[in-house]
Amino acid sequence: MTLRLEGSAILIADDEEPIRDLLRDILEPEGAAIRVARSGKEALEVIEADEPDVAILDVRMPPPDGLAVLQTLRAKGLDLPVLIITAQDSSTMTIDAMQRGAYDYLGKPFDPDEILHTVQRAVEHRRLTRRVLALERQVTQDPRDILIGRSGAMQQVYKLIGRVANSDATVLITGESGTGKELVAQVLHRSSNRREGPFVAVNCAALPETLLESELFGHEKGSFTGAMAQRKGRFEQATRGTIFLDEIGEISPATQKKLLRVLQERTFERVGGNAPIKADVRVLAATNRDLLEETRNGTFREDLYYRLNVVNINMPSLRERKEDIPVLVDHFLHKHRFGDVSAHITEAAFAAIMDQEWPGNVRQLENTIERAVVLAQGGLIGHEHLLLGDSASAREQILDGALARLIGGADDLPTIVANVRRRLITLALERTHGDHAAAARLLGISAIDLGKL
Repeated sequence: MTLRLEGSAILIADDEEPIRDLLRDILEPEGAAIRVARSGKEALEVIEADEPDVAILDVRMPPPDGLAVLQTLRAKGLDLPVLIITAQDSSTMTIDAMQRGAYDYLGKPFDPDEILHTVQRAVEHRRLTRRVLALERQVTQDPRDILIGRSGAMQQVYKLIGRVANSDATVLITGESGTGKELVAQVLHRSSNRREGPFVAVNCAALPETLLESELFGHEKGSFTGAMAQRKGRFEQATRGTIFLDEIGEISPATQKKLLRVLQERTFERVGGNAPIKADVRVLAATNRDLLEETRNGTFREDLYYRLNVVNINMPSLRERKEDIPVLVDHFLHKHRFGDVSAHITEAAFAAIMDQEWPGNVRQLENTIERAVVLAQGGLIGHEHLLLGDSASAREQILDGALARLIGGADDLPTIVANVRRRLITLALERTHGDHAAAARLLGISAIDLGKL
């Protein structure tokens, strides 16, 4: 029997433990994953860290109260369905809650069937909204149209992608950090005959050597301490699709040897296993290193280099395509809107942008524009909003902004520590694609300790 709320995440924010327990008892047996908060502040932290499908907010709780939390969410443009609950069931409060954008309003005491039915409708509304937005993006934007630039250097990249996209040839994408190598890999996949299959990206530099082999090839149950069950690796996950090995120059000699076998024989074995598995996958790799030079000094296998470098696509630096900066700036101004408004830039600020060398390439340019939009609050961006150059004051402002985002505006040490821990866990789970065991290994803690953080 299918559970009515299976796969959904529900936030319950109420300072009364019996109310939280009652709602949990109603929703959890139907498959919902429950998050709890005891105040409006905690509710906002939970939503920011891991946005649920539905939020149930009590009107009367430690500040900000439920209506204030709702107003904050709507001001940020979040379409999260919010159910307001209260013991003070009045027409005025009901109207106020609905005018502020509540999905529904429920009075205490609860009717369990009504609660379950209302939450189920809210979850379905959330899923339908996401599906419609995804379809709109597919209709309005060609999925391959993610590389920005009209320069001659970029035209050469586009032509080479067009020539090799439909083959299964291994492609080595080279270029400095921040030039857009992963975007090239995505366009190659979306333009290929494997476009209906998965695109699996692996950042080889982000995974420790002890974890990388298991991530790539999977492992059998009991193959090492902590291997509680069989797990498919990224090569299996990418079957009939594309695997993208980013920062390929960072892998150890031992992993290089095993990867060479995959490219030569198109088979591999899970860690702890001996049954060969067919690798029905196209391999794309990227590096900002000079791998040919590293083959000469013995740090990278020459045979692997030539297996990877069947086709080479080199992404030009931003210094080599400065004529693309205007269109890139325009693109990032529209992408990083402040609310519903696109910011504009003064001539002096634009001239300063054109004068920069941009060692961090397109990524640095995007980060600069995004930060300027925030500092200018969506208005006119001047030179003072760009924080260009290497001055100590500019670096301090950047670090202060990064620290403020990390601690989430908290002003007491326990909350600051909790926010930093939460952010580290979120990053680890993103890097391991939601694998809690792998995330725990990445953080150097046990899976049990991960659940406590």
